[in-house]
Amino acid sequence: MDERLHHSRFLKACRGEATDVPPVWLMRQAGRYMAEYREIRAKTTFLGLCKTPDLAAQVTLDAQRILGVDAAILFADLLPILEPMGLTLTYEEGEGPKIHNPIRTYADVDALRTPDPRQSMPFVGGAIDLVRRGLPGDIPLIGFAGAPFTLAAYAIEGGGSKNYIHAKTMMLGDPGAWRALMEKLTRQVTDYLLAQIEWGVQAVQLFDSWVGCLSPADYREHVLPWVQKVVRAVRGKVPVIYFGTGTATLLPLLFDAPPATRNSAPDVLGIDWHTPLARGWEVGAKSVQGNLDPVILFAPREVVLAKARAVLAEAAQRPAGVGYIFNLGHGILPKTPVDNVKALVDCVHGA
Repeated sequence: MDERLHHSRFLKACRGEATDVPPVWLMRQAGRYMAEYREIRAKTTFLGLCKTPDLAAQVTLDAQRILGVDAAILFADLLPILEPMGLTLTYEEGEGPKIHNPIRTYADVDALRTPDPRQSMPFVGGAIDLVRRGLPGDIPLIGFAGAPFTLAAYAIEGGGSKNYIHAKTMMLGDPGAWRALMEKLTRQVTDYLLAQIEWGVQAVQLFDSWVGCLSPADYREHVLPWVQKVVRAVRGKVPVIYFGTGTATLLPLLFDAPPATRNSAPDVLGIDWHTPLARGWEVGAKSVQGNLDPVILFAPREVVLAKARAVLAEAAQRPAGVGYIFNLGHGILPKTPVDNVKALVDCVHGA
């Protein structure tokens, strides 16, 4: 790895090292709130944007350049990995993603394919190559994937859900089908992240967006082993960030393994806005990321900056040897004022 990348603020913080100022990047930093993104998005569908390397690279690079953040994150989506497995995916305007042939039975699981993402998703590799060539030499690129549970929930429910009835029914009522599904998804996610590393990313984030719907007992039994399997396969190659929402009661379980098996724990723990940052170092994370409520970015500028400084003050209380990366507690929302986002980044860099 280039020395400039190795000593970048972001990667130093991932390793638990001190930085001159806190590094900052923002989930969904490339998105509909930016005019530059909307202009490119008007040329194609959302899936078309994800699958066109030069367009995906451009929105990735634009966001890093416009905001001045310390890392870029590849513009992509969690769900296209499901298409080569045999699921039909569309994005409905105003409704979000939809799986037209959701998984409901063991036979459905058995029919899923497990192709090598290097062959089935070459557009991601193309975008990574273009982004890496376009980024400044000291700015890392983050790759990502959906965690096995979150992908399973989408695949079973067929789209968004409030109660996850179908997913929990399979998880608790048909453990054989659930295990087979998680095995396939874990293999795909692992191979996809390893491919992204080979293609040129410097860190990866595992998004478990929906895992907060589970009790600690169900998470420990039915989900955590698969998260740990992914982390074990990737950790040591690049830093691994794990992020979920509503996870306050689940976080200790990620770091509950004996010291000899702690390579199952992520390098960086992403904290949502419901949970105090301190929870991250209390459970044993060597680096924490987060956690400003993204809705605060709609408030008057002085409120945004005051809230950001409060997050930074909390982060400053972390023990020696624990790294810190400023982020939101979830992704930037559509119609967020761009000037507030720029002011936020400047505020963090001025800390």
